[in-house]
Amino acid sequence: MSTKFDIEKFDGKISYAIWHVQMQAVLIQNGLKKAFDGKSKKPATMEDEQWDEIDEKALSVIQLCLSREVLREVIKEKTAESI
Repeated sequence: MSTKFDIEKFDGKISYAIWHVQMQAVLIQNGLKKAFDGKSKKPATMEDEQWDEIDEKALSVIQLCLSREVLREVIKEKTAESI
C-alpha cells in the first residue's frame, strides 16, 4: 500500500519547526529514520550499500520537499544530514 503525504514545500517563510516534524514523519513512514536519527555514521551492523541507499532516498525526499529557492541554497549537499 502506498500512502501519499501532502507536505508544504519549505520556502523559508513557513514554520521550519512544523515542516521539520512533518519531514521526520515522512522519512519514518518511508523507513528512512536512520538517515536523521542523530547518528551521522553508518551503523556497524549495516552494509555500506544499504546505508548509501537509505541516505540517498532520504536526501531525495528532503529535496522534493524544498522550494526551488531553498533547494538552490543546498544543491551541492550530498547527504540527508548535510541538508
